[in-house]
Amino acid sequence: MKQVIVVNQALNLPPGKLAAQVAHAAVAGFLQSGGREQRAWLEAGMPKIVLRAESETELREIAAAAQAAGLTIAPIRDAGRTVIEAGTLTCVGVGPDDPARIDAVTGALKLVR
Repeated sequence: MKQVIVVNQALNLPPGKLAAQVAHAAVAGFLQSGGREQRAWLEAGMPKIVLRAESETELREIAAAAQAAGLTIAPIRDAGRTVIEAGTLTCVGVGPDDPARIDAVTGALKLVR
């Protein structure tokens, strides 16, 4: 079991803001997943990988592909209280789920830099 969080790299979020948005996606994805996935992910040590999409368009495409594949998705939109406009799509959590199922959608993406 693993979880992937895909970040909109085009936003160039400051490190603290990026960490908060990734945390939102991880928690939201966990809460939306089913009981079996939750237990298995917790038992596996809550593995997660943070990857990047180069634009909001690419991020939306990844979310749509993940949803079409039957994966839990957790799109995160900012509240607009700090550095970006309210409603901006910052990242999407995918899973937790079987790594092969997630990799089929996100396997070609690069790590956040």
